[in-house]
Amino acid sequence: MLGMMQDWPLLCHKVIDHAATYHGQREVVSRSVEGPFHRTNYAQVRGRAMQLAQRLDRDGYGVGDRIATMAWNTWRHLETWYGILGVGSIYHTLNPRLFPDQIAWIMNDAEDRVLFVDLTFVKLVEVIAPKVPSLERIVILTDDAHMPETSLQNVVSYESYIAEADGDFAWVDLDERTAAGMCYTSGTTGDPKGVVYTHRSNVLHAMAALQPDMLNLSSRDRLMPVVPLFHANGWSTAFSGPMSGCAMVMPGAGMDGASIYEILTQEKVTITAAVPTIWLMLLQHMEKHGGSLPDLKRVVIGGSACPRAITQAFQDTYGVEVIHAWGMTEMSPLGTICSVKPEYAHLEGADKLDLQVKQGHPPFTVEMKITDDENQELPWDAKTFGRLKVRGPAVSSSYYKGRGAEQFDAENWFDTGDVAHVDPHGYMQITDRAKDVIKSGGEWISSIEIENLAVGHPEVAEAAVIGVAHPKWDERPLLVIVVKEGQSPSKQSLLEFLEGKIAHWWMPNDVVFVDEIPHTATGKIQKTALREQLRDYAFPID
Repeated sequence: MLGMMQDWPLLCHKVIDHAATYHGQREVVSRSVEGPFHRTNYAQVRGRAMQLAQRLDRDGYGVGDRIATMAWNTWRHLETWYGILGVGSIYHTLNPRLFPDQIAWIMNDAEDRVLFVDLTFVKLVEVIAPKVPSLERIVILTDDAHMPETSLQNVVSYESYIAEADGDFAWVDLDERTAAGMCYTSGTTGDPKGVVYTHRSNVLHAMAALQPDMLNLSSRDRLMPVVPLFHANGWSTAFSGPMSGCAMVMPGAGMDGASIYEILTQEKVTITAAVPTIWLMLLQHMEKHGGSLPDLKRVVIGGSACPRAITQAFQDTYGVEVIHAWGMTEMSPLGTICSVKPEYAHLEGADKLDLQVKQGHPPFTVEMKITDDENQELPWDAKTFGRLKVRGPAVSSSYYKGRGAEQFDAENWFDTGDVAHVDPHGYMQITDRAKDVIKSGGEWISSIEIENLAVGHPEVAEAAVIGVAHPKWDERPLLVIVVKEGQSPSKQSLLEFLEGKIAHWWMPNDVVFVDEIPHTATGKIQKTALREQLRDYAFPID
């Protein structure tokens, strides 16, 4: 016997329909690329997305077509997502921080037909576009008054492009399993790999993100996604924000500490999300210039492990709750969030911080386990390291064109490439990427744990740890430090700072000072580049 409930497909454009109908006047505020702040609302965002969908349909773009965006978080970028989705096409977010040849390779692999691009990146696209034969039209996300001089062909301003449609359009009817979005992994090993989201996976993921133990969004919040929409599906904020009916504050290109502080305070943001490097810049700005965050209640930190010092500064100095999150492009991307279960509600001070450095527990829709190299499941005892594997309705089942098949097994478990342990209450903590874990004397050392402790030193701006060959122990940890401006800590003071906080045999054998630590296009420490930078380093003779 089948149930007798309505078959209501989970389609992304139903999210903006809901927001426009029941939260139509809720603000969407943006720092525009042109400079001034722009204010609109969900009803207007939906109306203009309908205009875009109508225009795309008129130009012959529809179900299955890949339509790329290379843009900051603004109201126009949000409109393009829903306009693309509403005509049945696939939004394909491009990361402008990649090298031009990498972007061209990705666009050719996806066979993008149209590109929506912000003014900031026009010169970059002038280099890329001639290398992408499938590209038919380029829409610059501005108005005619701000159109730049450009060598690009078949180019038009966004405002004039949608002005030729009146918005009298019906969203295309689709199967909920239809492809909705595409995002490529950063490709630190081999070519980038395409992840293809469905309407169903995006809607389910956004519903999971709204749970109280996750982002806990409501119509009373003012959400500022600092994380760009081109980073791991925008952490779902383009869907979870409108779904909850919260106001959205879009920071545009202002990624420096001063700009983030200005918009947080001016727009009374209550919850925001970004990678640790953004929050380091904000905290350093406030440390230097002063200020407070009276309206901010929660800050979501993900993309890489959150240093303990960042969590402590937000909570102890500014009274802002830190929500440590973990996920991957392949997971849409939310995997776990470190909210406090009743079992840990009694924790305070340093004990609470010990919990908060963990990546946390998953929402409903995500299953996880840890295994050894023989795929045998390992215990959840908070100390046994293993390969972290996940599955769920918003987790990839394969990569585009079948690449990376070795990461997926017959039971749909996806090998994340992370090494982690899990405690008896389901809190997961990543100790390293499998390729970055330091193997010393047959035991594993977590580079991430040492890095996060080192950043807590008052004279340290950033820290990284890599394994370096050792004649006796196979590998030993090397601590790499960028010092704060005007500071000059000694190697000895840094090592003494770590004493008692890690096992003695984890202690780095040496410290190296550098002007800059290399990062990936998504802001993570790029260990491969750092190892290459220090390839000639050898430990001092004991």
